[in-house]
Amino acid sequence: MSAPTPPRLLDLAGRHLLRAEDLDVSTLESVPTELFPPLFLEAFDGYRTETLKAMVQTWPFVRLPLGALIDLPHVGPLQAVLEALDVLLAQKVRSRRCKLRVLDLRKTGQNFWSMWSGASSYGCSGSRMAAVAEPRSMTRQPSTPLKVFLDLCLKKRTLDNFLTYFLRWVEQRKSSIHLCCKKLKIVSMPMDKIVKVLSTVQLDCIQEVQVSCTWSLSTLATLAPFLGEMSNLQRLHLSHVHVSAFKKQEHDHVVQITSQFRRLGHLRDLHLESPSFLEGCLDQMLRCLRSPLDSLSITKCRLTESDLTHVSQSPDISQLKSLDLSGVPMTDFRPELLQVLLEKVAATLQEVDLDACGITDSQLEAFLPALSRCSQLRAVSLCGNLLSTAVLEKLLRHTAVLPCLRQERYPAPQESYRPRGVLLEARLARLRAQLLEILRDLGRPRIIWISLSPCPRCGEDVCHHMEPIVYSCPAPA
Repeated sequence: MSAPTPPRLLDLAGRHLLRAEDLDVSTLESVPTELFPPLFLEAFDGYRTETLKAMVQTWPFVRLPLGALIDLPHVGPLQAVLEALDVLLAQKVRSRRCKLRVLDLRKTGQNFWSMWSGASSYGCSGSRMAAVAEPRSMTRQPSTPLKVFLDLCLKKRTLDNFLTYFLRWVEQRKSSIHLCCKKLKIVSMPMDKIVKVLSTVQLDCIQEVQVSCTWSLSTLATLAPFLGEMSNLQRLHLSHVHVSAFKKQEHDHVVQITSQFRRLGHLRDLHLESPSFLEGCLDQMLRCLRSPLDSLSITKCRLTESDLTHVSQSPDISQLKSLDLSGVPMTDFRPELLQVLLEKVAATLQEVDLDACGITDSQLEAFLPALSRCSQLRAVSLCGNLLSTAVLEKLLRHTAVLPCLRQERYPAPQESYRPRGVLLEARLARLRAQLLEILRDLGRPRIIWISLSPCPRCGEDVCHHMEPIVYSCPAPA
């Protein structure tokens, strides 16, 4: 039986330091770099504020990923860290040991802490980071501001204690702190407080915005100038913006909102849920786009034929990978309208969602040839449309040629229902068996989901509780 490996001197030194009541800056100047993460975790978990402050002032890494350790809005240890940063920001010269340039309050950094604080030792080998402390010396305070990263979710009627305290701290140090927010989500906060928060953030850092509020158009127009300042915005999701009866004023608001898209040169994903204000004037927004979109989602609203024509003619949708028009009624649109749109994006389209659009047999037959030329298509959904068994058979035969198609969701054939929409379960079972025979005839392994409308369980327009129809090619003899 082999003898256990004796602990390294570094491990013994770490255990000794962890038993110390408090560590000051002078002591930490000579502590090996790889001991800092486990010591910091110990001080953080034990709420040893003086040790935390000293460690921040001598932090030997560029980034301190604090968000991985705290459950916001918990303020305790974070307040000690901010107080230590105040000391650093006030210093004209600082310890050469301190490399701190970024405080990260996002839920990232778990890899950092696990890498440096393994269960079996206090850190990584010397090959990853020199374990020898640098000489105790001083360097001039860097001129670049400290960056603080924080993802914001504004979801309360008033700012919580943490955000109030933190934003006041940032506001008082504007010249030396840059608050960088890459993801912004707004759920239920009054506009005056939203404006207060956004005036503190470096808006050109924001890459993703999600607004899930029931707003009037005038309220969205108030936010619009801030959106225009988000020059690196890549993903925008707006939902449930309502229009009032004052048409002239509403038109001015639409212009104020859509004109900001001219300033969003990096926008790739645009998702608009229930954007009733765009009916009849979608072209105003499309004309303002400055770069090709990867994803376009306009759902649960009414559009005109002219709106959809403008979409198919826009140069910025020619490289679309994802198209979602679910919940946009198209029953009375010309059959070839969707054909033209799909032809425009056939080379790149990977996902298409046309759920609950009122698509008829004639419309589907018109765009089937274009759909079968979408060679990159991976997912298609047509649930909630009233289609016959004969047209569904044509759909299965046209999509059989698509090599990447893996997810297919189609409506139950209209023959599955009585005239008033009552489901005939026995007939549905026979039609499912008929569709399975079609898949066998085509001879290619496929899985398709057949959706009822409305869902008998929850009443939603699209049902996701049905068992799929699965065809697997028989194994060769």
